[in-house]
Amino acid sequence: MTLFHFGNCFALAYFPYFITYKCSGLSEYSAFWRCVQAGATYVLVQLGKPPNPNWEGLGGTGDPKIQTGTNWEGLGEFLRATVDVADLGGLQLALGRGGGRGELRILVAALGWASAELLTARCVPLWVGARGVEFDWRHLQMGLDSNISLGL
Repeated sequence: MTLFHFGNCFALAYFPYFITYKCSGLSEYSAFWRCVQAGATYVLVQLGKPPNPNWEGLGGTGDPKIQTGTNWEGLGEFLRATVDVADLGGLQLALGRGGGRGELRILVAALGWASAELLTARCVPLWVGARGVEFDWRHLQMGLDSNISLGL
């Protein structure tokens, strides 16, 4: 029964990406390699970002002000914002690599980016958790969440 639950969760999470690729016309343009390149760009951007930029208390005493009296809170907010700018730069790089007309480029970058996020963020929890002994609604919610992220 757990294999059946895993199959349902897997189909709910991964088949909408396959259907989008096949029915959008990307398969007619042989855009699979470009989608893989956009996904690789996503992975490289995520590896280049720090995991959780927490810049509070740079002085080591828990006080956000260093001995010189400089306030570091603005720097921390700036560094958190630049982490999000890395995603925008990666998307720009993925859009620039794709050839063809404009809407095809956007679709290739979006589908490759979303597929790479699905593989890196949800593959291992789905594989480990949905094959467990007990049924858990969390894995169905994970599959539905991947469908929502595909639509956004």
